[in-house]
Amino acid sequence: MIVRISGEGQFRLADSDADRFGELENAVAAAVEGGREQDFPGAFATLLDYVRSAGEPIGDDELATSDAILPPSDITFQEAGREFTGEGLIPD
Repeated sequence: MIVRISGEGQFRLADSDADRFGELENAVAAAVEGGREQDFPGAFATLLDYVRSAGEPIGDDELATSDAILPPSDITFQEAGREFTGEGLIPD
């Protein structure tokens, strides 16, 4: 699985990391959809930290299609409302 963090680059996650990624992404979406602005920063930071720590950075010289694209780390709660939905960031 290839995940892009906007403004940072792409990371390759092992297939075994997909479930945990989905759980974390769902937690962010739940905070946004539930209007829980106070929960959003921590949930989103946890998701980004997971991708950065579990993923292997992909060099700029390698072309890879992203399976998921995460907004930049400085996204606001209001902006996140347009990005995170019940369908998540990973296309079916």
